[in-house]
Amino acid sequence: MSARRLVLATRNAHKVGELRAVLTREVEAGRLEEVEVLGVDAFDDVPEVAETGVTFAENALLKARAVAAATGVLAVADDSGIAVDVLGGAPGIFSARWAGRHGDDAANLDLLLAQLGDVPTAHRGGAFVCAAALATPQGDTHVEVAELRGSLRTRRSGAGGFGYDPVFVPEGSDRTLAQHSAEEKNAVSHRGRAFRALVPALTRALAAAPARPRPAPSGGPEAIRGSARSEGPA
Repeated sequence: MSARRLVLATRNAHKVGELRAVLTREVEAGRLEEVEVLGVDAFDDVPEVAETGVTFAENALLKARAVAAATGVLAVADDSGIAVDVLGGAPGIFSARWAGRHGDDAANLDLLLAQLGDVPTAHRGGAFVCAAALATPQGDTHVEVAELRGSLRTRRSGAGGFGYDPVFVPEGSDRTLAQHSAEEKNAVSHRGRAFRALVPALTRALAAAPARPRPAPSGGPEAIRGSARSEGPA
């Protein structure tokens, strides 16, 4: 047996988990062939990529291209964030470092809530936006952008998710994303939508990529394959 390889161009454990879940669902549904998924940390000397783009799509492509070139493996990357209407689309591409330090979820959310402190409910609309990109070692690329509209609460609710999830309520729901199960979130999220839209291009790229013998499980690369049993819709 053999599986083609794919590297996720992120060191964010939350994103890796979400992307694995999305890809697993696509494999089980028969929309994507079996794929061996690796993280960036499976490779030595992969440089950090400066996110110098001015859009989500530009940053996602920067990361995917750099990781594909460094590893010689088909790479997928995303850039995502929250765009608040009353702030003119901010934090936008600066969502992960809105408070100044990259990845400080609590500080980022505290600052955003403070900035929206006097904004009434009717004007607290916004969207989570995600650009999902793939790049081949040969330099071919494809990108998809998706969003999830909703509104922002005035205080945190829920223990799940990460980032701005505890205050974001998707349209048509009365719960924040942090109050959704992981499966519920993946079904509606901006990231899930973007990566599902990427699947046709990903399938074409995987078909053209060389397959490698699948190693015995050892806690390293993880092969995502379809379930041996038939399951009904979730």
